Amino acid sequence: MIIGVDGNEANIEKRVGVNVYAFELLRSIYGLADEWKDRHRFVVYLNSSPRGDMPKETDYWKYKIIPGRGLWILRKLTPSLLRDKGRPDIFFTPSHYAPPISKIPVYCSIMDLGYLDTSVHFRKFDYWQLRLWSAWSMKMARKVFAISRSTKEDIVRHYPSLKDKVVVTHLGYDRAKFNSDIPQTEVVRVKSSCGIGGDYLLFISTLKPSKNVSALLKAFKTISGEFRGYSLVIAGKKGWMYDDVFAEVKAQNLESRVIFTDYILEVDKPGLIAGARVFVLPSFWEGFGIDALNAMACGVPVVVSGVGSLPEVVGDAGILVDPKSVESIAGGLKKILKADKKEYNEFVKRGLTQAENFSWEKCARETLRGLGVI
Repeated sequence: MIIGVDGNEANIEKRVGVNVYAFELLRSIYGLADEWKDRHRFVVYLNSSPRGDMPKETDYWKYKIIPGRGLWILRKLTPSLLRDKGRPDIFFTPSHYAPPISKIPVYCSIMDLGYLDTSVHFRKFDYWQLRLWSAWSMKMARKVFAISRSTKEDIVRHYPSLKDKVVVTHLGYDRAKFNSDIPQTEVVRVKSSCGIGGDYLLFISTLKPSKNVSALLKAFKTISGEFRGYSLVIAGKKGWMYDDVFAEVKAQNLESRVIFTDYILEVDKPGLIAGARVFVLPSFWEGFGIDALNAMACGVPVVVSGVGSLPEVVGDAGILVDPKSVESIAGGLKKILKADKKEYNEFVKRGLTQAENFSWEKCARETLRGLGVI
């Protein structure tokens, strides 16, 4: 069987969210090749040449480059799958945007459906594209891969007819990168490159309304007097509708206490996480929350929203807060920052244990089973 895959989400330089998922999934599927290469072949469709860190071509792993930008799935990919000879037997899209018309079975992945409940967090065009195209992708798909049980529950709640074809494939983390043995020299290097002088709380994610950064800033302001030695580090590239974040820093008079790093390179992320006293993610929703998992794997306690998938990922290893309550977020942070050594180490221990439940290999195996490859 030939399995076609849209690899464009993985084939970019600055990977976040779905890009990380797509890249790590493809890399892990490739790593399991001994279990499928004698019977199957993968063809990864791209709009440009594969980057150097993408899996290398072999007899069983090929790239098909169809140049183009803007509406590439509609203008380039879909016609190719309809007309070209030697097309794949099935096609998998590790994102919400599957080819809208297909003669072969299509499979897609869904990160979350948070946009259906909070449309105000999106630009109008982005919202309607995401809503309509995602719904169509799920409707026509042979199977839908949900990255958490929370996402599956949301899919079934909004689209009850899809309940029998939704498969949960939890995400994982790179155990070689994210672990409790990151050298202190690496922490010092990253802190220096980011301009971080002392102790800090860490937020990592794209700056956009759903991440609730403005409430985090207000919460940090309420505890800043009690914890004067701490900065708040906000690491993540600008997404959309992020002006309120910078306005809030000024409104709370926190310019000297908040450090923006912009996009953080993957090579720097382990050191940045390992150096933090606490990792915080007060999002209104998350499809998974991969950096909360990375933080636990590095031995850093986490404070996260008690909504969406985050309770599922964190379990009883971290502190869950109400994202709509500044007081709740502040209280969660204070609980970690005021913990004595024994209490703090207990959070660390529970986080390390919880992280062991997730791996990219497991995610890849579940996906391959769903595709009928193994």
